[in-house]
Amino acid sequence: MSSHVVIVGGGGTGAALLHDLTLRGISATLFERGEFTSGTTGRHHGQLHSGARYAVGDVEIARECMDEVKVLQRIAPESIEMNYGLFLALNDDDAEYGPRFIESCGEAGISARRVETTQALRMEPGINPNARYAVVVPDGTLDAYRLPMQFLATARQAGAIARSFCEVTGIQSHAGNVTGVEIYDHRAGDTEVISADIVVNAGGPWAGKVAALAGVDLPITPAPGTMVAVKGRLCNMVVSHLHPPGDGDIIVPQRGTSAIGSTQWETDDPDGARTPEDDVRWLLNRADDLLPEFSKAPFHAAWTAARPLAGRSDAGGRSLSRDFEVISHESSGVAGLFSITGGKATVLRAMAEAAADEVAAMLGVDAPCVTAEHPLLSHRDYFRRPA
Repeated sequence: MSSHVVIVGGGGTGAALLHDLTLRGISATLFERGEFTSGTTGRHHGQLHSGARYAVGDVEIARECMDEVKVLQRIAPESIEMNYGLFLALNDDDAEYGPRFIESCGEAGISARRVETTQALRMEPGINPNARYAVVVPDGTLDAYRLPMQFLATARQAGAIARSFCEVTGIQSHAGNVTGVEIYDHRAGDTEVISADIVVNAGGPWAGKVAALAGVDLPITPAPGTMVAVKGRLCNMVVSHLHPPGDGDIIVPQRGTSAIGSTQWETDDPDGARTPEDDVRWLLNRADDLLPEFSKAPFHAAWTAARPLAGRSDAGGRSLSRDFEVISHESSGVAGLFSITGGKATVLRAMAEAAADEVAAMLGVDAPCVTAEHPLLSHRDYFRRPA
């Protein structure tokens, strides 16, 4: 095909989109201003959400998460650990919330089973022994680097191009239609112009800045949050506080560390987000509510990642949906420019599918999405020399 699509952003969604378009026979090139996954994708704590956390507030988002967990288990098992999750009721309010939580999970197709504290302690000896009870759900963990690299490796083998350290510095158009992008290659120190029939903005919390390159105002709330990791695997399951979603209520085991996340605030500049020391102290104390020995473990790291929440908010972002949206900017005078906003790492493949559907429709390509049934290559294959 002569049509060419440019993807801006080399995180999980951009990588999955490159793979999806390539399977549909659409020529695509991905540009990432830094190393692949160096933005939000590589900085989250790696929880594979069953959707249980969102079931009370939004059954559809919860159901979508559960569906995508099953897909990722099929196509990318090397990047997934299905270690399940334990939601702990710590007080009277939590205990009252529990039945509604379990019922909502059932409505979303998520298996949620109540267990008494004695049984939960057998599952996870390090949890708070004063917990009222626990609920077991099919949460897991994912490798935030390996999973996107599996998508990139598979796409590249099929002929796609992915270039890191290439920053899109301009989006060009003529007569209201996208014509290409200007990039700056940080390695070579050169500027290039790449022709494109369609440009997909997968810039995450930077998506507003990318859209502005085409003169488009994109409603998005970059919402940074702090995470803290200690050395040692203090739990094998994902341990969460059984209450409405809030700050510091999830502990995720990752390899030989344990991470708690997260706080949340808003910023106009994701690049300027720094890790507040008060957040670190607060999270360490908060973690002890779930795992009493957490703060005593050797400190490993503290960092900040910005969520790309769809829409604008002046209330810290918690009021905004975790759903995603694919936006066409044709009504803003730039046909052929699309932006992906919102979403979560768990649904990166579904986000890519929705964007690829829009691209295929605009190009007149009658090819369905097959990524849910197409096993991915190993992340190692990205670096191996072709046979």
